[in-house]
Amino acid sequence: MKTMHMIGNAHLDPVWLWNWQEGYQENKATLKSALDRIEEYDDFIFTSSSAQFYEWIEKNEPEMFEQIRKNVQKGRWKICGGWWVQPDCNIPSGESFARHGLLAQNYFLEKFGVKAHTGYCVDSFGHNAMLPQILKLSGMENYVFMRPDPNEKELPARAFLWQAPDGSRVKAFRIPVQYCFWEDIPRAVELCGKEYSPGNDHMMCFYGVGNHGGGPTKKNIEAIQALQKEQGDLEIVFSDPDTYFTAVKDCELPVVCEELQHHSPGCYTAESMIKKLNRRAEASLYVAEAFSTVALALGKHVDDTELTKAWKDVLFNQFHDTLAGSAIESAYFDARNQLGEALAIADRCTTEAVNGISFDIDIPLQPDRLPLLVFNPNSWDVKAPVEFESGMFANSIHTENMELLDSSDSPVEYQMIAPSCRVNGRRRLTFIAEVPALGYSLYFAKRKEAAEPEAAMLPSAADPYVLENEKLKVIFSKETGTIERLYDKINGREVLKERSSVCVVEDPNDTWGHQLKKLDQKKGEFQLVSAKVADFGKVRKAVQFISKYKNSTLTQIFSLYDGESVVRVKSKLNWQGRMEAVKMYYQADLTEDCEASAEIPYGFVLKNKIGLEEPMQRWADISDDSYGLSILNDCKNGVDFTGSRIGITVLRSPVFAHHQPYQLHEEEEEEYSFMDQGISEFSYIVEPHAGSWKEASVVKDALLLNHPLITMFETFHKGTLPMRNSYISVEADNVVVSALKKPLKREGVIIRLYETTGQKTDSRVEFMGNSHMISIRPFEIKTFLIDTEGNWKEVNLIEETI
Repeated sequence: MKTMHMIGNAHLDPVWLWNWQEGYQENKATLKSALDRIEEYDDFIFTSSSAQFYEWIEKNEPEMFEQIRKNVQKGRWKICGGWWVQPDCNIPSGESFARHGLLAQNYFLEKFGVKAHTGYCVDSFGHNAMLPQILKLSGMENYVFMRPDPNEKELPARAFLWQAPDGSRVKAFRIPVQYCFWEDIPRAVELCGKEYSPGNDHMMCFYGVGNHGGGPTKKNIEAIQALQKEQGDLEIVFSDPDTYFTAVKDCELPVVCEELQHHSPGCYTAESMIKKLNRRAEASLYVAEAFSTVALALGKHVDDTELTKAWKDVLFNQFHDTLAGSAIESAYFDARNQLGEALAIADRCTTEAVNGISFDIDIPLQPDRLPLLVFNPNSWDVKAPVEFESGMFANSIHTENMELLDSSDSPVEYQMIAPSCRVNGRRRLTFIAEVPALGYSLYFAKRKEAAEPEAAMLPSAADPYVLENEKLKVIFSKETGTIERLYDKINGREVLKERSSVCVVEDPNDTWGHQLKKLDQKKGEFQLVSAKVADFGKVRKAVQFISKYKNSTLTQIFSLYDGESVVRVKSKLNWQGRMEAVKMYYQADLTEDCEASAEIPYGFVLKNKIGLEEPMQRWADISDDSYGLSILNDCKNGVDFTGSRIGITVLRSPVFAHHQPYQLHEEEEEEYSFMDQGISEFSYIVEPHAGSWKEASVVKDALLLNHPLITMFETFHKGTLPMRNSYISVEADNVVVSALKKPLKREGVIIRLYETTGQKTDSRVEFMGNSHMISIRPFEIKTFLIDTEGNWKEVNLIEETI
C-alpha cells in the first residue's frame, strides 16, 4: 500500500506584498490558528519553520509560546527548517548560511529541547550546490524545496540524494505542484498521487492556507479525514517531513550532484540596493568579529554584545522575497533601516577593536612625523592600495616637503590625489601598503629637511585613452570609453578578443524574470561624452570616462597601480531606463574549450556557456588551460557566459512586485514604481591571469575587494605592541578563514576555514601563537573551537563537537 503523508503547514512570507509589520501580526494569527486546530483534532500535526517567527511569539505572546512548547514536546507541533528564515539560497554568503543554522538550531535547542532535522526552503528561487554540506554541518539530514519546477530543472524523482561537491549528502524532496493546497484537498491528493517513483511508496502532499499565512483550515482537515475513510490502495496519514524521510531511508534513491537552478533568474539582479547592503553587512560583520576577537584576547574592552542582534537583522533580510528583490517598494525602506542598524553595530565594534589595539602600539614621540596605521582583516598577507585624507598633511606636514616611511624607516612611494571634499587645506594620498594577515602595519608621513624638486609629467601631458605600467597596457575606445585592448606584458598575451562594452538590453520581464532565460537582445550601448586623466603619478594612473545612453549617465574611473596586474574600476550609474537591463561585457581571447566558473557560498561551480542568466557571488571567470580572465565585484550577483565572454548584469528596471500574468498598461506607466532608478555605485576588478583562476589569486583578491584594508590616524604613545604585527597564519594558499569569533554559548574562540579550489590540502593554521595542523578535503568547510586551555577541537556549524 502506498502512503500519502499530509503535511499541514502555513507558508508565511513575513515580507512580500506587505511590510514586515503586517507579517509580524499574521504570524501571531497563523500560529494561534494552528494551536486551535491541534486542540480540535486529535490526529492533526502542524509543521512550521523559521526561528524568527518563534522569537517574535516568545517576546510578544509568552503564554502562546508556552502552548507551542508543550505541543512540540507532545509531537503535535513539528519544527523543521533549522534556519532563521527561509532565505534566498543563491545570494547570501557561506558564512550567512552558517549563521542561519547556528542561531536557529541553538534557539530551538534552548527553547524546545529539539533541533530541526529537515531543511525547509519551499519557495526559494534556486539552491546552491554547497547546501548539502551546510545542512549536514548544521544538524540537518534532509531538505524540502519546490523550485525550480520540473519544466525548469529535470530531476530523476521527487525524492533523491543531493550531493555537495565535498561528497556530503542529504535526502531531498521536491514538492509536487505547490506548497500550500487549501481549496480542493481531494484534487491535491490526486495530483500528488501521480508522483510516486518505482521503489518508493511514500509521497508528501503539503496543505494549508499560505503565503500570507493562515495554515490548515477545519475544512482541510475534515476533507483529509473523509479521504482516510475511503481506504483503497492509498494510506493517507497526518504526517510531517521528518516522518516521511524516515520512511524512505531504506529506499534506493537516485543521486543528484549539482546545483538546483534556474527559477526566476531576474532575482539574481533585481533591486541593487538590497544586494549591496547585504554584501556590505556580511563583510562588516566578518571584520567586526575578527578584530573584536583579537582585541578581547589582548585584554582590550570591546562591546560586542550586539553582534548577534546585527546578524539577526542581516539574516531576516535574506528572506527570499526580500533579498531576491521581489517585495513591494516600501519593504526596502524597512530593509535599508534594518541593514543600516547591522552596519552601525559592526562599525562601532570594529572601531572599538582597532582603537583598542592601536592605542597599545609603542609609537615614540617624533614631532616631525604623523603616524598612519593600516589594518588587514584578511587571513593572508596583503599588498594593496590604501588612501588617507586629512587636513593634517597640510597643517602639520607640508606635502611638498613630505616623505612616507614604513615602520622600519624605509621610504615608501606615495602620490597625492584629489580629496573627497573641496575644502582648502585637505590633502589625500595613496600608496601601496603591505600588511600581514589579520594584523596591522604602521607608516609615517615625515617632514623632509628641504624640498627636493623632481620632474613629473603633468596630467595634461598624458593620454586619457592609455594606461600602462610594467605589467599591463590598457587602451580605451574613443567611442565608448571602455577597454579596447588589454595587453599582458609579462605573459605576452592579448587578453580581449574584442572591445569591452556596457550595453542596454531588452528586459520586458516581470520582477522575478519568470520568462527570462537570457538578457541578450541589445538595444544600444553607452557612448562616450568626455574623457580625462584623473591621476598620473608613480603610484597610480587613472582615467575617467563619462558616457551616456539616452537620459542615463555612466561615470567610470579606471585605475592602474604600480606593480599590479589588475585594472580597478569605480562606477557610478545614474539610470533612467525602464523595462531594460544593463550588461557589462568582457570577451576573453581564449580557446573554444575554455571553462566558465563562478563563486557560490563556500566554493565555486562550473557554469554553462550558452548565455543563460546565472547566480554568482564575488567573482566570475573564464579560463582555458593556459590563460584566463576574472571579473571581481563588490555587489553584483547576476552573470552570463557566452563562449569566452563574461556578461555581468549591472541592473534591471522592472516594476516593483510585478508578477505576470498581470498586464502593465503604457497609459499607467507614470503610476508604476520602477527599480534601480537614479544613482547606484559599484566597483569591480578586471583580472587577467596565466593558467586557471585556481593558480592565480582570484579568490583572495575578490575577498579583499569586499574586505578592504582599514586606515586610521594615530598619535604618539607608549605601548606593549610592535609597529607591525599579525595574529593569524594559514599556510595553504587555497584555504581561507571565513569566521573568527566568540562561540555562541561557550568560552574560547571559533575559527572557520574552507578549501577554495577543490584540492585535498594539509595546512598549518596559527592564531595568536597557537598553531594546529589541519587536513581538509576538497570543498570542505572546517570549524574549530580553541578552548580556554588552547586546545583545538573540531565542531560543526552549530558549534557542537564532532
